[in-house]
Amino acid sequence: MQKMMLELSRLYLPAGALSPESLAQRRGGNHALPVDLVEAGMTRALVIPFRKQSGADEAQHWTDLCTVANAVQSEHGFPAPAVSISGSNGYYLWMSLEAPVPIAQARTFFELVRKAYVPGMASFSDAAGAAVELPPCRDPQSGKWAAFIDAGLGAAFADESGLEMAPPLAAQAALLERLERIGAAQFRQALEVLGQAHGAATPASAPAGLPAASAPDGLLLRDATLEDIVRFLHSKNIEPTFRHLLNAGDRTGQ
Repeated sequence: MQKMMLELSRLYLPAGALSPESLAQRRGGNHALPVDLVEAGMTRALVIPFRKQSGADEAQHWTDLCTVANAVQSEHGFPAPAVSISGSNGYYLWMSLEAPVPIAQARTFFELVRKAYVPGMASFSDAAGAAVELPPCRDPQSGKWAAFIDAGLGAAFADESGLEMAPPLAAQAALLERLERIGAAQFRQALEVLGQAHGAATPASAPAGLPAASAPDGLLLRDATLEDIVRFLHSKNIEPTFRHLLNAGDRTGQ
């Protein structure tokens, strides 16, 4: 519990936004209210929602997340972001800033990112500063759990979001402890570059993402097959159970 609180506070939470008692209630499935990541009009957390859209390809929201995550790393040198699955619908991409920025600046960044890399998406600038579904927590409607996930397994949840069981806090903290924050100068430079290139005009299409086979460490897999998932688990010295393989196969269409 303490390790999870430390990592959430290091990366995203303003002082006092979440108490250990509240985290324990969330972990117990008894509390799932969104958490405010803003303090005095400033935020260190850049959280972009990617929700499944009616009429779109069934995995388009995952493809869009990969496009953005790969682009901010390969083009702007950002550290790898966190990825979470919602307990109800879709994903969230989590970026952490070393120094807080005004909400207006975060909204500008979100809109520039949308124009540059996913112009087909509806504007998500209002997500900057909005209270968020902070994992781990149980969605009261679906009964499923929001959780931070290893990005290499993200495609497995494109059809159906959420976990059936509460994720272990130690595993959640381990996913967060390896993450780094975006430096203040790095963020300012990205804003400047994106503003110069995309501040006035929206490009006709997003830049092509890096293929998974040649993607550097930290970039996300667009389409993880069941075999990809098994290889990944084996690389972590994890032996998947038959039940887990069936569940993964159902989610990946195998």
